[in-house]
Amino acid sequence: MDKHNLTVVNEFILMGITDIPELQAPLFGFLLIVYMLSVVGNLGLIILTKIDSRLQTPMYFFLRHLAFTDLGYSTAVGPKMLANFVVDQHIISYNWCATQLTVFGIFITSEIFILSAMAYDRYVAICNPLLYMIIMSQRACQVLVAIPYLYSVFLTLLAVIKMFTSSFCGYNIKYFYCDTRPLIYLLCSYTEDIKLIILIFSAFNLISSLLIVLVSYILILVAVLKMNSAEGRYKAFSTCGSHLTVITVFYGTLFFMYVHPKSSRSLDVDKMASLFYTLIIPMLNPVIYSLRNKEVKNALCRTWKICANYLFKIHC
Repeated sequence: MDKHNLTVVNEFILMGITDIPELQAPLFGFLLIVYMLSVVGNLGLIILTKIDSRLQTPMYFFLRHLAFTDLGYSTAVGPKMLANFVVDQHIISYNWCATQLTVFGIFITSEIFILSAMAYDRYVAICNPLLYMIIMSQRACQVLVAIPYLYSVFLTLLAVIKMFTSSFCGYNIKYFYCDTRPLIYLLCSYTEDIKLIILIFSAFNLISSLLIVLVSYILILVAVLKMNSAEGRYKAFSTCGSHLTVITVFYGTLFFMYVHPKSSRSLDVDKMASLFYTLIIPMLNPVIYSLRNKEVKNALCRTWKICANYLFKIHC
């Protein structure tokens, strides 16, 4: 549509992941399974870390909120994307597009800083074990989680309100969900201020959170290398293994998305990378923390035994 045609846009068309008919059914089946596993895995972690008395520690408090943010932003994108596979018109209303972008932005921004808080938690646990429960008190943990949520709400609303109070001249979003980058290209009005806001805050979020993670793990590495016991070093590293795996996958994907030169990639590559961090990562995180964490596996076994005994008594 001509950029100078100021026709009011009240809905958008999501172009989807692919326009190849042969890929529609396999992709729908695969992504449906991925999303269902993500919901079950993250809901399971939230419930497990809430009800199991042995998982009432700061590390699992942060893990519960990580699962909550994973569930939040994958649900903001997943159901609408899956619905578009089975309907002919891939239409999303103006208000729902703004809502989807807001919810997605709040949860994805919160996750970045919750991962940083988890790195700080591991640093305190390994470098200051005697003061761990004092430093990482319940109030401190709540503050470390509340600040990312409040900051992400402020930042996301700032960008979304700025964008959706401008005029749109186009309606074809070349993505499978409402994201800032494809929406900016549909704006009629001057977009440099919106681009600048998004660029500054995106860079700040990525650099500041990654800096916290790097500093925390450098200090952890120094502390571990000073340990005389090989068993102590292994135990210290094992407590960080799951978190290191998660942040490597998460930041690696984000760097590919935002640092990789645009000239050397296609829109399809962008879509696949977006698909990876919107649906695949939220599915992988519960798996990583469940498979690599004995306490979570033991809690799952205890919960399963309790449920089995309860069901057996009802049956009898």
